[in-house]
Amino acid sequence: MAKSNSLLVYILAFGIFGIINTEMGVIGILPQIAAQFSVDVSQAGLLVSLFALAVAIAGPFLPLLFSGINRKTTLLLVLGVFVITNVFSVFAPNFTVLLIARIIPAFLHPVYFSVAFVAATRTAGKDQAAKASSKVFMGVTAGMVIGTPITSLIADVVSLQAAMWFFAAVNAVAFLGILLFIPSMPVQGRLSYGTQLGVLKKPIVWLSMATAAFVLSGLYAVYSFFAEYLDKVTHMTGKEISVMLVLFGATGIAGNLLAGKWLSLNAVRTALLFPFGFGAIYVLVYFLGMFSIPMILIVLAWGVYFTLGLNISQYWITSAAPEAPEFANGLFVAFGNLGVTIGTAIGGLFISNMGIQHVVWSGLLFLVLGLISILLRAKLYHSKQRFNGPTEIIASS
Repeated sequence: MAKSNSLLVYILAFGIFGIINTEMGVIGILPQIAAQFSVDVSQAGLLVSLFALAVAIAGPFLPLLFSGINRKTTLLLVLGVFVITNVFSVFAPNFTVLLIARIIPAFLHPVYFSVAFVAATRTAGKDQAAKASSKVFMGVTAGMVIGTPITSLIADVVSLQAAMWFFAAVNAVAFLGILLFIPSMPVQGRLSYGTQLGVLKKPIVWLSMATAAFVLSGLYAVYSFFAEYLDKVTHMTGKEISVMLVLFGATGIAGNLLAGKWLSLNAVRTALLFPFGFGAIYVLVYFLGMFSIPMILIVLAWGVYFTLGLNISQYWITSAAPEAPEFANGLFVAFGNLGVTIGTAIGGLFISNMGIQHVVWSGLLFLVLGLISILLRAKLYHSKQRFNGPTEIIASS
């Protein structure tokens, strides 16, 4: 039984990887896409920002609508749509068609995310729920920080079309894994819409959502143009950029492991220190970004802190509303992707008006806003909470 549950969790995580890879994998190939479709890199960035905007719009609502449907059916439906639209993306005749083919599946992104997390934790049982959730979250991390360099490497070594086939292939493998190895999962004891929506009455939830939006904006205002920065400022070749993305992904996995430890020890302190650490990285990127060796060292820290920010944001929201886990995960996906949308758009504006090197200031702006929201939450709720390990931010208004 334990082996069966573990297999289920890893299959769910691989599906998460496929979906997040579809969303974020294009970051590493934006320069190639811009050249292929004769658009500038800020326009190509719409493939990231509009996808994220669709997720943000759907995040609070579609998980609620699907919450009563058999979970296996829901997972297969979502992955099936991702496979089909990714195949259409390979043959897109122009940038508009490519953009539409990416936006359509984006609306179902939060549905898979919410169902996968809840299915994994419910299957594992209460005593193993946190461990199962962390394993599924590894799929999120892998999709964001490993899928991007893999896609970039395929595009550089083979072709842009081959990289886009990679998106479809990963989702197809995940689809088959769920179809063949995951049993039917009918929903039992579904919470009413009113009960789930009731968590929005808690001010701590809104502060948590604001923090997630600001933090993700701060991350993606710069990371969305990571490849472009290394190209234009650091003057790296395509292969060197691919190596840097792989390095970023490898250190990102280490960051995911550290995040679990640090959040368990003291979540509020970890959250409060995060903007300062990441801000220091951006300052170093600005002043040393034109030098290859310093940038390699900076990327080592950048990858660690990047995934730490992702973990903080997810934990911040879901632990604020533990009584409605599907809805809480949907809120994280929605506001996290809202942050990706805003950050990428503002980062693109900084590039258009000031140049690629100055994009780091857009990231710093959002980190300051994130710090303010974290401080507000800590100030408003510290007197009500006993911060002790991983339960320290589980609160009610």
